[in-house]
Amino acid sequence: MQLQLISIVLILHCMEYTNCQHHGSRHRLNKQGSGVSSQGCQGGCQTCSVYNGCLTCKPKLFIHLERDGMRQIGVCLASCPNGFYGTRSPDRNDCIKCGSECDSCFNRNFCLRCRAGSYLHKGKCMESCPDGLVPSDTKKECVPACPADCDSCQNSDVCTRCALGHFLLQGQCHHVCPDEFEPNDSMECIPTVHCEMGEWSEWGPCSRSGKTCGFKWGEETRTRKVLQNPSPMGSSCPATFEKRECFVKRKRCKPKGQRRGEKKKRFNLQEKENGEARRERKREREKETIDREHSESRNKTEHRRRRDQSRDAGTV
Repeated sequence: MQLQLISIVLILHCMEYTNCQHHGSRHRLNKQGSGVSSQGCQGGCQTCSVYNGCLTCKPKLFIHLERDGMRQIGVCLASCPNGFYGTRSPDRNDCIKCGSECDSCFNRNFCLRCRAGSYLHKGKCMESCPDGLVPSDTKKECVPACPADCDSCQNSDVCTRCALGHFLLQGQCHHVCPDEFEPNDSMECIPTVHCEMGEWSEWGPCSRSGKTCGFKWGEETRTRKVLQNPSPMGSSCPATFEKRECFVKRKRCKPKGQRRGEKKKRFNLQEKENGEARRERKREREKETIDREHSESRNKTEHRRRRDQSRDAGTV
């Protein structure tokens, strides 16, 4: 098939350059621009014709034949499309079709990627892999039963335990955990956790030596909480406490005597309340005593009445 395509191109060259067929069909004779030209060519063509497209390409470009119904049109490309490989010669660079089992290739005998249903091994596309290898549906290649640096695996693409000195992440083994991951005690890469802080509180009252009076310059403070502690390799937490100098309108502290008077007043008020409570408890105890005496008196009266009734009945 490739030889036929090359032959067609050579025939076209002959027709265009030497006009070996002096009398073609009437359609061709009347068709403007059917001759070879280097003017008006597009897409990297060095010479071209209206009917057959590019005939030769500019240096470093590959000529590729595309079928359009019963004819083939030449196009010039920087690289050959899938299913073709490029060959270079002093005169021209051609795109040659890969073998039927190759999706892309380096040359006719060395595949780079296989079509569906085949797996790549040493430049060949194979329907089944050699002994010791298994097909990988993701890579479309014959690969070892377990991934590299893997101690045990689920299949050829997914590792479940890594060899010594390696760390597991998403079924793959790594010499060093990627960015934003860190190793744990199980030799796995886990996400790095950074510190998270809450919002600052409002500034507290301006004070000095624990007092809020008797000074002009003092300090005020504010705090915030740690919402998320960091992992060993995460960013550390900043300060949770902050203070700054503050200025207040100076005011005098209350005299000590006035404070003693207020303390005595509070004491007297408390004593008054305690006295009323004691008197109330005394009244309750007296009431209980009176109720108990009345109850005992009624019991004695009832006892004498029954005794007298019993004596009268015996006399009769």
